Amino acid sequence: MHSQTFLLSALASIASSAHIAARATTNTNLQTAFPASSGTTNLAAARTLAAGESLDGGMKQWDRSPSTCNEQAEGGDADAVFVLKDGAVLSNVIIGPNNGEGVHCLGTCTLNNVWWTDVCEDAATFKQSSGTSYVNGGGARKADDKVLQHNGGGTVAVKNFWAQDVGKVYRSCGNCGTQYARKSTFDNIKMSGGSVVAGVNGNLGDTTTIKNSCVLDGATHVCWLYKGVTSGEPSKTASVADGKVCATSAIKTSGC
Repeated sequence: MHSQTFLLSALASIASSAHIAARATTNTNLQTAFPASSGTTNLAAARTLAAGESLDGGMKQWDRSPSTCNEQAEGGDADAVFVLKDGAVLSNVIIGPNNGEGVHCLGTCTLNNVWWTDVCEDAATFKQSSGTSYVNGGGARKADDKVLQHNGGGTVAVKNFWAQDVGKVYRSCGNCGTQYARKSTFDNIKMSGGSVVAGVNGNLGDTTTIKNSCVLDGATHVCWLYKGVTSGEPSKTASVADGKVCATSAIKTSGC
């Protein structure tokens, strides 16, 4: 009995050590090279993470089959690869090109070292009514329009994120039927070949701060300000940071 107990204890210790080691491989530093896939998983339907659930994707490419991408047509939860409920954590995942919506966060969520290649409509959509969602590390490339779409309320905090050949890294919804005063923060972002880091609605009380970042296409591409609406199309009101709706500091446009 004693030897059996010792064996079980040893196995539990090994499993715990392996789990800790696996977690330690999650790289949330700024990376500017797209990671190699460790394999491919194609899903017939979106995978849902329950409230508080964590998933380590093992750096596999996760995608939909058949494809749910319909160019820039607005999709829903059913078109996503992952649907995250409140408090869910998704780590070490590459989102493939054959989906319309990537990741949908129905409540606050955390995305650690998540990557998107050939973004279709949106890479990630945040729908929480309040609270903070986090994007730590990771990156996206080849997005005709938005990468991170903020449709709900609260805050989206982005750190150490890389974007290449994208439209907007972030957009606060310009024409959602229910609008919010949204907050967003960006720390140590690098964008190359993109249009703008953040598009926000000044008339709705949005605020964004962008700091310690590299924007290689010029300082005028840090913020775009809009007049948000609940129907129809929003209008752009400014193409530069105003220090209030959009505050910036330590932004480099070359040599980074």
